Amino acid sequence: MTTNELPEVNVISMIDTVNLQTIQQTMQKISSFQAIVQKTLKPNHDYGIIPGTGTKPTLLKPGAEKILMLFGLTSEFEEIERVQDYENGFFAFTIKCILSKNGLKVTEGVGHANTREKKYAKQDPYSIANTILKMAKKRSLIDATLTVAALSEIFTQDLEDDIEGTPVEQSIAQNRQYTDTSGTITQKQAKRMFALANGDNDLVKNIIGKYGYEHSTDVKKTDYEKICNEIETATQADLPEFLKSEGEE
Repeated sequence: MTTNELPEVNVISMIDTVNLQTIQQTMQKISSFQAIVQKTLKPNHDYGIIPGTGTKPTLLKPGAEKILMLFGLTSEFEEIERVQDYENGFFAFTIKCILSKNGLKVTEGVGHANTREKKYAKQDPYSIANTILKMAKKRSLIDATLTVAALSEIFTQDLEDDIEGTPVEQSIAQNRQYTDTSGTITQKQAKRMFALANGDNDLVKNIIGKYGYEHSTDVKKTDYEKICNEIETATQADLPEFLKSEGEE
């Protein structure tokens, strides 16, 4: 072997250098953490199965942010590549997300998005350039989170938007299975929720958000009574304490 050649490393020699007991303990910790994550994250809000993508749940941005909080990690973003072709209406961004703890780099992820993706084909590229940039950032964040938390076997990459550009949380909500009471609530029913909350818009938004809804008119009839009960309970309770407890979940 010449001085420029590197010694050959095979699997057996690698195994000989590691402590198998330590590896077993580490794998047990990873499994325990994965169980905690699955228990902590909320379905159809932090993660969910996107229609047409199989049975593996997709990790969403709110879920990724919660995982980073569990680890005590901070994120920062670097722009790797930017294409802004105003003449031809093409915009593309490649972003790197760096996760750190106490100022030390832990891992990183990469995300890319561009206006020629199928989901953006029907939209004006000049008006969604900033959306493309945000999408690339979200994808890099999800990529880094899945890596640092060893969650790739549980979740898949964040797709964020469906073909028509609808937020993926809404696609997930629309794909739920409903009974003969399927459909969204009426305006009269939506007004009742605000009446129960004594006109507190933030309270209503906070509670319907737990069910994966952004607007009161999106609420499905199957969730309506449960939401009303929560609103009524929260209104009767000490409201600041209620909101505080929700934030700690």
